[in-house]
Amino acid sequence: VQLQASGGGLVQAGGSLRLSCAASGRIYSSAVMAWFRQVPGKEREFVALTRWSRDSTLYAGSVKGRFTISRDSARNTVYLQMDSLKPEDTAIYYCARGSQWATQSAEYFSWGQGTQVTVSS
Repeated sequence: VQLQASGGGLVQAGGSLRLSCAASGRIYSSAVMAWFRQVPGKEREFVALTRWSRDSTLYAGSVKGRFTISRDSARNTVYLQMDSLKPEDTAIYYCARGSQWATQSAEYFSWGQGTQVTVSS
């Protein structure tokens, strides 16, 4: 299964963006889909995750209440709706697929190519 992330861009603080992660091939119901982000020189940071077959979600404290992760099984796509964006949200955002309910990037074995999000102040 390959993942293709899209939807990044430049937005002013307080604005919104929606990222998409389209998966090719079948995603098993037990899969966990996640978003991470990374700033150059820093480690990859967990943002949000969801189970492919359930509405269970988990968010990093820094984005809780502002970001929403969702999935569309018919479209084989996971979304990250980002509202009330802040300059500190600027990063490359990656979608990932794993099998464990985990916030550590090492637990994920399939990654998209990343999409740049830049929030100006």
